[in-house]
Amino acid sequence: MEGLKTKLKSLAAQYAEEVVNVRRHLHANPELSNQEYKTSEYIADILKDLNIPFKAGVFKTGIVALIEGKKPDKNVVALRADMDALPIKEKSEKNYCSKNDGIMHACGHDVHMASLIGTLKILNELKDEFEGTVKIIFQPAEEKSPGGAKFMIQEGALENPEPSVIFGQHVYPELDAGKIGMKPGKYMASTDEIELVIKGKGGHAAMPYALIDPVVIGSQIIVSLQQLVSRKSHFNTPTVLSFGQFIADGTYNVIPDEVRIKGTFRTFDEEWRAKALEMIENMSKSIAKGAGAECEVVIGHGYPYLVNDDEITAKAFANAVEFLGEENVVKLDLRATGEDFAYFAQAIPACFYRLGVRNIEKGINAHLHTPGFDVDESSLETGMGLMAWLALKELAQK
Repeated sequence: MEGLKTKLKSLAAQYAEEVVNVRRHLHANPELSNQEYKTSEYIADILKDLNIPFKAGVFKTGIVALIEGKKPDKNVVALRADMDALPIKEKSEKNYCSKNDGIMHACGHDVHMASLIGTLKILNELKDEFEGTVKIIFQPAEEKSPGGAKFMIQEGALENPEPSVIFGQHVYPELDAGKIGMKPGKYMASTDEIELVIKGKGGHAAMPYALIDPVVIGSQIIVSLQQLVSRKSHFNTPTVLSFGQFIADGTYNVIPDEVRIKGTFRTFDEEWRAKALEMIENMSKSIAKGAGAECEVVIGHGYPYLVNDDEITAKAFANAVEFLGEENVVKLDLRATGEDFAYFAQAIPACFYRLGVRNIEKGINAHLHTPGFDVDESSLETGMGLMAWLALKELAQK
């Protein structure tokens, strides 16, 4: 496949400027989860221009397209990109800065879409030189639980034809542009949201004996729940329990009637996940009851933890080394962040990997989900070329 690799790299370089412009258009016109209508229309127009068959409206704004090579039934590989943006106000003077106030592609989904568009252009150009089919999935609502992946699967995104493997790619600002990272096995955490409402009896802060203080009770609950991490979780199962909101609407001398607390629980084991969430609920209610208060517990069950197939990821790692060079492919560690690609990974063998986008010399090193996030756009050539190469190598396995 050496000759095919040379052609592929040449096409990636040829399409690089065009794909950068696609990324800038998408970045300037972000849309929130389940509202990606113009984004979907834009992608559909590109597919129409390329005469690539596709189905739109898969879970509202999702798109599934097919690139058929010779003997299309021989093997099927799926490639996925997410489409939605975040409710963040961008701080940038770039000419492709978001035009939609308070909405921003701060997680790199514009890069994911543009890179996949570049990939499908490459594969469409080479479709007479490979056997099998590449299924292209543009997925909405990754940023908003329960996420779009689950519903696209329910609506048949992985059927007719059924892929044998799926690849997903995500920007990684901790890694320089031109490099990628992978990790076999467990990679990203399950993500559950916890909301506690402690109802007590408020009143004058100078008369605590006459009150049931939800502020103190809420504080006790938070501290006690940390025992789940420090005392109950097994050392082989990384676990995170963090609280980011504590609302007690009183003042200097006023204790409120109730307190609202919000947090997140993340781990890498479904049995422990279920047990821990039950313990969180029971412990919170018990502590409140013991102090004469009441605690309502609402748990929003988020994405499962993401597992990369060991065999598929090992092959992908070797194929990435072959394409990019050993110095540009790194091994990654566990991450406590979540990703609804996990639903695809539960359904079929999967590999979810990271695309380096950092360039410290150019000042491009902001973290994800921040108002100043941007990428070194040379990463797009790496991203589209590698994804096309991984698909072709996997198709060639059968």
